[in-house]
Amino acid sequence: MPKQRKPRPSKSPRSQSLRIALKISSKFSRVSIDSLGKTLAARLGATAPFTLLPLIESVDEKRLAELVSRARQADPEGEISDFSEWFQLVVPEGASPEELEKALRRIEMIEVAYVMRPGPPPVVNPANDPRSMNQGYLDAAPNGIDARYAWGFLGGDGSGADFVDMEQGWNLNHEDLTAAGITLMSGVSHLFFEHGTSVLGEVRMSDNTLGGVGIAPSSSGRVISQWRTAASYNTADAIVSAAAGMSFGDILLLEAQEYDPVGGQYYWPVEIVDANYAAIRLATALGIVVVEAGCNGGYDLDPYVNLAGKRIFDRTSSDFRDSGAIMVGAGSSAAPHSRMSFSNYGNRIDCYAWGQSIDTTSTNSTGTDNAAYTTGFGGTSGASPIIVGAGLIVQGIAQNAPGYRFGPRVLRKILTTNGTASANPAVDRIGVMPDLRAIITGSEINLAPDLFVRDYVGDVGNPTSGMVSQSPDIIVIAPGVADPQGSFGEGSGTENNASLSADVDAANGDHTVYVRLRNRGGSPGLGVTADVYWSPPSTLVTPNLWTAIGTTAPVDVPTGNALTVPPGLNWPAASLPAPGHYCFVAIAGNAADPKLGLATLTSFTQYLTLIQNNNNVAWRNFDVIPLPPSAPPPSQTMGFFIAGAFDTSRRFSLETVGRLPEGSKVVLEVPGWLADSLKPHPHLFEKNPKTDGWRIPLNPTGVQRLGDLTLHAKSLAKCELRVRLPKIKEADGFEFGIRQLYLQSEVGGITWRFVGRRKR
Repeated sequence: MPKQRKPRPSKSPRSQSLRIALKISSKFSRVSIDSLGKTLAARLGATAPFTLLPLIESVDEKRLAELVSRARQADPEGEISDFSEWFQLVVPEGASPEELEKALRRIEMIEVAYVMRPGPPPVVNPANDPRSMNQGYLDAAPNGIDARYAWGFLGGDGSGADFVDMEQGWNLNHEDLTAAGITLMSGVSHLFFEHGTSVLGEVRMSDNTLGGVGIAPSSSGRVISQWRTAASYNTADAIVSAAAGMSFGDILLLEAQEYDPVGGQYYWPVEIVDANYAAIRLATALGIVVVEAGCNGGYDLDPYVNLAGKRIFDRTSSDFRDSGAIMVGAGSSAAPHSRMSFSNYGNRIDCYAWGQSIDTTSTNSTGTDNAAYTTGFGGTSGASPIIVGAGLIVQGIAQNAPGYRFGPRVLRKILTTNGTASANPAVDRIGVMPDLRAIITGSEINLAPDLFVRDYVGDVGNPTSGMVSQSPDIIVIAPGVADPQGSFGEGSGTENNASLSADVDAANGDHTVYVRLRNRGGSPGLGVTADVYWSPPSTLVTPNLWTAIGTTAPVDVPTGNALTVPPGLNWPAASLPAPGHYCFVAIAGNAADPKLGLATLTSFTQYLTLIQNNNNVAWRNFDVIPLPPSAPPPSQTMGFFIAGAFDTSRRFSLETVGRLPEGSKVVLEVPGWLADSLKPHPHLFEKNPKTDGWRIPLNPTGVQRLGDLTLHAKSLAKCELRVRLPKIKEADGFEFGIRQLYLQSEVGGITWRFVGRRKR
């Protein structure tokens, strides 16, 4: 939709008989249509009665009553018009529509009057499709909506989903549209054939060897014209007529703009006029998803005040009226996407998409060129079909898998909460561009595989900071088992056994590492592998500390959280680390649920984002024996590192979390430089003359804040934790952990688990 100068209302061709939409006061609603025509003519001094018709004339009275009744039952709190008080007045020959409109508004019985003036539209295998490479709006976020990813799912091509495009004209014989079988519901294909043809191409271009490919090429499509006849233009009637032939979850695209009844300017959303709003409200109450072009006036919608003095587009105002439609703005084609200068904006705009450089079908001004294409379609006219395509994909996937469709308000929420923000949201104010990958993998649909390795027994797959180094799904034994699925998988009886793993002992030769996997997603994980590393134990186990062991063989992980075990990974004796305390790291994934992008990491903050947003990485402490001499029982000494970030010096905080029995004693020994940073209470610290380290007594229970300190890039502070447990009546598990915080958020840590001695 390129920007156009805002025109004055143009004179209509003589073939067009302009009409004025009227809404009369409810206390006059029993007046017959003929009597009303005579009354209005008499009040205005006309020599002949005015010709009046019902505003909604394409749907018969009985069918309209049925639609209204259904809508009110579905949305009992909504204000659903029955249109019995709405009429259209045919402007007499020679009369000025504008003057007649003003005169009608002065009559007490008339609540609403506006000219229904036609105008321009809102301006304007995939590899086999030669133009597909130009369709960047199909690409992954942040560039596009990631339709190409969605095509990999059943229904992701829009199959089973339906939409209707409402505007003024199309070329349905275009070479890349004929296979789509698009039909005209009602009205006349009359004007602006290039515009309608480009809109349809974005959504429905066939997946063939011609042109490009539509966002939802397998959806069903129809069109309906605002030109009800060649001489009658009625947007509200077209909307209601379309709704009468549509089903729950179908999508109605409104490719139109309106004049402002207050100021007369063009390029406003169609719901600015009351009859169109009532028609849209009826459609959404019936469960029809309406996508409405936000239009190209460059207006801030928030402060707009209508004839009744109400701020109808401002969601923060008590006057706001929500039609239920998804209103669309236009952004630049290049990421980060900025609002196009011509796009209307404000808190009423829900979504945006490309408003320029759209590659799609086209035709000539007479609608007879069947092989034309364009690389320059745009505006909110070009953005709106992209949102429709995203909606059709969501409906197609939902219908083909769970077996349902989303209603208009739910689909609006899905599209507006899973997307790419514009370059400057506070200034652009055009919402987000839907991200189909985020939607498909998110909680609303959850159809992609969602692979995870548990951090602890009871973990259901929610991402964690990685500080719980107790994964029951990382198992090391020597030499291995013949049937890992039978020994460790679903139904083995060992699903929740966290003690399957053994100490690593070079005397036993080669070892085998197993990584158990679950899939809480909506489709099987095919060809899943797990990368396994070992690392020295550290409060911050970043990739610079990892040493690769290897990658497991591919395995298919079914849906339903069934514990699946890939073939074991051989760990040769010659590759084992020296005796001591260590940590395993396992990262699982496949093409549909990728592993962490470690190769692309350039900063610590990127690493944190990956860890905190993914559930397919887990950690487990382990020992390589024989261990170095330690304190005599019942004391246990654990060596570990307090580590800095891998990119630059950063400020961290340290805390301990204890759950040890009464009578326990815990001492932390740290290097002198670290003690200098931590000791807010010097009298609590004790120097170890043998090591020059400093001993800090710790609380065995609860949370204890050790303090704040700056850790330099890749620094490693070698520390020891000594724990003495009392005798207890029964063997039990106890824990003690040290966690590291950055900007008040936990970013890593170590948790040790202890088994008490039985008291005899």
